[in-house]
Amino acid sequence: MALVSADSRIAELLTELHQLIKQTQEERSRSEHNLVNIQKTHERMQTENKISPYYRTKLRGLYTTAKADAEAECNILRKALDKIAEIKSLLEERRIGEWERTCWEVLC
Repeated sequence: MALVSADSRIAELLTELHQLIKQTQEERSRSEHNLVNIQKTHERMQTENKISPYYRTKLRGLYTTAKADAEAECNILRKALDKIAEIKSLLEERRIGEWERTCWEVLC
């Protein structure tokens, strides 16, 4: 009975992990646009050879957004790592349980 519930829990966790991976990819796609804007702004600044208040303000906003995007992606990745750790733990518990049952069968 415990194996069935562990197997179903592992399947649940794998589904959740898959969703988190998809969320990570979506978050990366969203933040990519901002990173391209940062790069283009830097290129425009280099062609003008000066840092105007406009570009300084624009870059500050772009970097703030990029930082928020990175933090959001980081949070999703942490959740995914937690799911992976939980899956590993369940697999280890299952392996130990199977080993103990095998030992008892040999001894009895």
